[in-house]
Amino acid sequence: MQTFFVQIKCKLGKTYDVATELADREIASEIYSTAGDFDILVKFHVDSDVDIGHFVAEKVQTIPEIADTRTIITFKAF
Repeated sequence: MQTFFVQIKCKLGKTYDVATELADREIASEIYSTAGDFDILVKFHVDSDVDIGHFVAEKVQTIPEIADTRTIITFKAF
């Protein structure tokens, strides 16, 4: 199992639409609203054989109201 986070910058006024779409797709473990450069922080868990780059490109960045993303890959939990 791989865990990673994606920070999402939404088009103006579309944060709730993006969060709802992520929830509807049932691909995220946790979804948080954030303040700062990005609007949403999303936690994902995928199988070890899943390519994270392809997952983000195909499952996350295809939401039209997303303006930008930043993926944070984690290595070990303490």
